[in-house]
Amino acid sequence: MRKDIEIPEVTRVHIVAVREWDKEFLAQNWYVYLINDWDQVLQTTLVMSRGNDSDRKTSTLRHGLNDVAPGTSAKIELLPDEVLGFTNEYLLTFFADGKLYDKTFVFEPYSVKEELAQELPVMEESGVMAK
Repeated sequence: MRKDIEIPEVTRVHIVAVREWDKEFLAQNWYVYLINDWDQVLQTTLVMSRGNDSDRKTSTLRHGLNDVAPGTSAKIELLPDEVLGFTNEYLLTFFADGKLYDKTFVFEPYSVKEELAQELPVMEESGVMAK
């Protein structure tokens, strides 16, 4: 029955946006990362990203990150300036400790900006954490 299904809570795993220098475009750009601040390996890690506003939406992208070791981060994708006004969602799914975990992280419109950056766990940089 539904009441017998255990849905584990995702903690100490974060989706963040970090502003960094892009050598290819010769500009500062926002990049989205997955941070594993947990003591478990995130196995078979998948991230689906999509964005939308009132009348437009982005393509849905799927990223296979495989295993993400404890205390590390993995780059997911570039977050172009053109979609910073969108609601950007990141649906994370992974296995750990023999269980399936999933959580949706959201960057609200215009929430990715340098004024809201804070120190990030694991990474020695500042950035914006998704809710």
